[in-house]
Amino acid sequence: MRLLHTLAALAISFVLPTFAQDTVDPQVAQQIRALVAKYDEVFSRRDPAAVAALFTEDAVRVTPRGTFTGRAAIEKSFADGDYQFYHSTDLFINVDRVIADRNEVRSIGKWSCDIHEPGRLPEHVGGRYSMLWVHDGDTWKIHENTYDDSGPD
Repeated sequence: MRLLHTLAALAISFVLPTFAQDTVDPQVAQQIRALVAKYDEVFSRRDPAAVAALFTEDAVRVTPRGTFTGRAAIEKSFADGDYQFYHSTDLFINVDRVIADRNEVRSIGKWSCDIHEPGRLPEHVGGRYSMLWVHDGDTWKIHENTYDDSGPD
């Protein structure tokens, strides 16, 4: 039952109006959007270490396949799941909003990519995502990344 409530809360957070404006300083919003574009780039290069480097050391990644805690576990989830099993390519993340969340910043939007699972036809998949960004030294890093696979929009 607790899982059901958590999933319902997650689903509700993904249906925030996409027409609403960013609620952070425009310069911060631009920085976050540039980092999301970098995430797209390194993901599509199939470089799990480079993707994991965008996360804080104690980050959490919540996926339909499970929850991964810590940069090392997150790197392994990209290497084993996204690249080795799904053979994911061509990630595209559309940032709908960048909003203030206490001393942190949250980006929300849609994602899509192509997967090439062995023995199956290539497939275009996607869904909604949320990333919680925190300051780590002089840059922003992902502290929490949650996504669903509800389908590309």
